[in-house]
Amino acid sequence: MLTIDPKDISTGKLHSYLLGAIAPRPIAFASTIDAEGNPNLSPFSFFNVFGANPPTLIFSPARSVRNNTTKHTLDNSEATREVVINVVNYAIVQQMSLSSTMYPKGVNEFEKSGLTMLPSEEVKPFRVAESPVQFECKVKDIIYTGTEGGAGNLIVCEVVKVHIQEEVLDENGAIDQHKIDLVARAGGSYYSRARDGFFEIPKPLSTLGIGVDKIPSSISNSSVLTGNNLGMLGNVEHLPVQEDVDNFAKQHPKFVGVSEEKKHTFAQEYLQKNDVESAWKVLLIK
Repeated sequence: MLTIDPKDISTGKLHSYLLGAIAPRPIAFASTIDAEGNPNLSPFSFFNVFGANPPTLIFSPARSVRNNTTKHTLDNSEATREVVINVVNYAIVQQMSLSSTMYPKGVNEFEKSGLTMLPSEEVKPFRVAESPVQFECKVKDIIYTGTEGGAGNLIVCEVVKVHIQEEVLDENGAIDQHKIDLVARAGGSYYSRARDGFFEIPKPLSTLGIGVDKIPSSISNSSVLTGNNLGMLGNVEHLPVQEDVDNFAKQHPKFVGVSEEKKHTFAQEYLQKNDVESAWKVLLIK
């Protein structure tokens, strides 16, 4: 058996062991605003529910292991003491992953991930309209566990309003676990789909995805491509150059001269195989 004293290994290595061993973890898709009212959206898997009276949720936007910076979510929670926690299901998991990209302060992750800002009723941060359950919360306390990279910051939230999409309820008004189709975070790039088991999404750490907002409207408004499809397309750092698109078209003449809807269908087939580059080349064929 491997036995480890946490003081004897790097924080990054310990972080990896913790995430691999304590899994799957539910995801807090946290929406906040800064003091000037700019929206921010980011997912956190250091999260759970800790009471029903009062209804209490806690999540932790930890300090960066790599450079000891704090998350915009923490900064905003300190400034405004409000947050909306949205649950993540399989239908929006790719867009959720895209929103975790380290965009600069002031960039709207709702726009980057192609998700809809829905006004809240009791707090100022927006809800994620596509999320099946949204919790409007007041921040009651923030517990700082340290000042070094990897230290947690426990944001203790009291739920002041709950919104549940009726589509995920059963005939008795309870949440149907098959209908809600939740996902959870595991170690590395792995996630777990509650009803089906593990799957994998590459983490957007080393690249800055262009975002769904930079996808041409003829593609983003597709009747074929799903939100997850758009999330994958928006998670590329740059589009293929025209020369590569033209060469691809020569190698695959069946994609030339077809309708936009047919191109979107072909592209979706590539996305289902996680071949995002080929999907983009299909979409960009003139």
